[in-house]
Amino acid sequence: MDMDINLLQQLCAHYGIATDYHDLWGQHHPVQPQALLNLLAAFDPQLATDPSLPKALQRARSGSWEQPITPTVAIRNDYTHWGVRLRLPRHTQQLHWQLRGEDGEVVAQAGQDAHALGEISQTERQGVTWVERHLAIDRRLASGYYRLRVDTCSSECLVICAPQQCYRPRALQHGGRVWGPSIQLYALRSPQNWGMGDFGDLLVLIRQMAARGADIIGLNPLHALFMHNPAHASPYSPCSRQQLNVLYIDVPAVQEFADCAAARALVASAAFQQRLADLREPALVDYPGVARAKFEVLEILHTHFAARHLGEAPDAQGRAFLAFVARGGQALRRHALFEAIQAHLHAADPSLWGWPAWPPQWQDPAGERTEDFARTHAQRLQFHQYLQWQASIQLARAHETCTSLGMGVGLYLDLAVSVDRGGSDTWEHQNSFAVDASVGAPPDDFNLNGQGWGLPPLRPDRLRLHHYRIFIDTLRSNMRGAGALRIDHVMGLMRLFWIPPGGVPRDGAYVYYPLDEMMAIVALESQRSQCLVIGEDLGTVADNMREALARSDVLSYRLLYFERQRDGNFTPPAHYPPAALVAIGTHDLATLSGWWGAHDLQLRLQLGLQSDLQLLERQLLERLHDRTRLVMALHHAGLLAQDALTEAATGASPSTRTRIAIHAWVAAAPSAVMMVQLEDVLGLVDQVNLPSTVDEYPNWRRKLPLDLRQLAHDAAMADLVRTLATLRPRAAANG
Repeated sequence: MDMDINLLQQLCAHYGIATDYHDLWGQHHPVQPQALLNLLAAFDPQLATDPSLPKALQRARSGSWEQPITPTVAIRNDYTHWGVRLRLPRHTQQLHWQLRGEDGEVVAQAGQDAHALGEISQTERQGVTWVERHLAIDRRLASGYYRLRVDTCSSECLVICAPQQCYRPRALQHGGRVWGPSIQLYALRSPQNWGMGDFGDLLVLIRQMAARGADIIGLNPLHALFMHNPAHASPYSPCSRQQLNVLYIDVPAVQEFADCAAARALVASAAFQQRLADLREPALVDYPGVARAKFEVLEILHTHFAARHLGEAPDAQGRAFLAFVARGGQALRRHALFEAIQAHLHAADPSLWGWPAWPPQWQDPAGERTEDFARTHAQRLQFHQYLQWQASIQLARAHETCTSLGMGVGLYLDLAVSVDRGGSDTWEHQNSFAVDASVGAPPDDFNLNGQGWGLPPLRPDRLRLHHYRIFIDTLRSNMRGAGALRIDHVMGLMRLFWIPPGGVPRDGAYVYYPLDEMMAIVALESQRSQCLVIGEDLGTVADNMREALARSDVLSYRLLYFERQRDGNFTPPAHYPPAALVAIGTHDLATLSGWWGAHDLQLRLQLGLQSDLQLLERQLLERLHDRTRLVMALHHAGLLAQDALTEAATGASPSTRTRIAIHAWVAAAPSAVMMVQLEDVLGLVDQVNLPSTVDEYPNWRRKLPLDLRQLAHDAAMADLVRTLATLRPRAAANG
């Protein structure tokens, strides 16, 4: 099919789709016209059946004029002059506007002569001349959300009045620097847990690390996964980013457990205790086994709770649950409804993996069939709401423990870039997601073919039209109980690499988002929740994005592996930026010992992720040079003796002395936060997650080799803690 490239480019510009991009090495990549057309169909589904570009462009432009007022505008709380765009029939003489705060109270209003407003453009529609005008408002506002309504317009504008910067805790002000462990919660071992780390283990770890001077505890995403499929273990492919993973519930810590004889008897039985022992022992988490054990007891506890505390006259505990349900609102109800329907349908047909595979009558969350199900299965919805309540209580307890122990930051939670296409978030917000497209990344050093993550992106046009409701709610949910929040792939606030349906990464293109509006929301929610924001800005990042992060005081990411000078030598820590989080690596990269021994390079060859033996030889040689460079840097810094060069040459696992020296090198940076992976402290070789693999590698399943008691007495851990406490001492102001 011949395409008018000029029309195609205009259509892409309208929706914010870039028609080309530059990769990590600066190579220019024009996006193929057919790939662009496939992406455009995510915004205009009619293109899938009628690929007429003139008609599509006309629909796009008409759609803009059908919005009588700018859907959203972002301003700062020091602005005294700002405005919005209106689209009015030319014959409109007078208008009246009204601005209301979040409490519904009018904060400003005025009448205007429409013809006195500045004219921007005009168009003819059905014989009527429409004019785009600028409504100027001279009013300084306090930080918050406002609704601007004009009497001639059928819709309203969300006004986001944001502070200039995100929140920064006192411990990080005036040059303060903190450190703490970064953990995969499921990986924690203890004699008490049921086969995976839980919120009870988290409390133990918090107390241990706070006593040693740590001010921050980093966690993997705690988002809800899929109860019908516990083996779907990736925390970065969640069912919902607004709800919690209920497998982290510490079952005996649930209040009802102490009062429920049936639950206690079941758990105390020899058979159940043997199940728990069998779940604790293996090196890998058996998620289905853990889920069966936990849900069996949690079902009993919910039944006990409903009978004792709900009913016609709920007691204090029952009222607390009902208040939680009310606060959770539609998002919690829809998630509970999704879980109940998915379990119901999956039991009859295991091939139904998520709502896109459900029969059509179930796919509308507000449809008659789903509402009938909700009424007839109210107890099942209540069960899932009860689980979220218990998870929320236990996470809040962990947050409160951090505060009571004087930790300068506390829990550092993680927000995934998107959700699984079959989960409750996409089911509830089908019109906000491009469900058939996928988020990914162009080629880079670690993924020469690019990446497709299989996660549907949010549509930027629908985000604005719906006043960012899902984005705001998601931020609030994740900042609740957090001292800091990591925004995975923070570039997504500016642009995301979309892969069209059925395409591969080379078919992808960048789609742009309203950066100023999204950053304003992040800053506002950060200040309201008193939550530090850290942006994962690894990979291909535009310069103006880094500038935007710096303006908003969002900490950037700096990893030892990537911080190099032009000659390949490691950047001295003194040159790291203060407004940053520093670490050796991340869950997606080789552990320190794995990197040192080039285990990651060999593994990629073994799994078929790389087949070029000559490339492998070059990479192994470069890794040898990197080890030598690092040891020399450590030696010159006075952290290692000259004899460590022998260790670098052999590629054997680094000694405890070397591992601590490398951590000390990073800790010396002026950067505000340092995170330490427990896998690096313990000298583990296998990394947590290997991108581009699913079943080939046990991603998100490996447990730590030591339990929490052993970890508290581990010599390497003790030596490292002493080093970090010296280099990054806790400020007295932290308490």
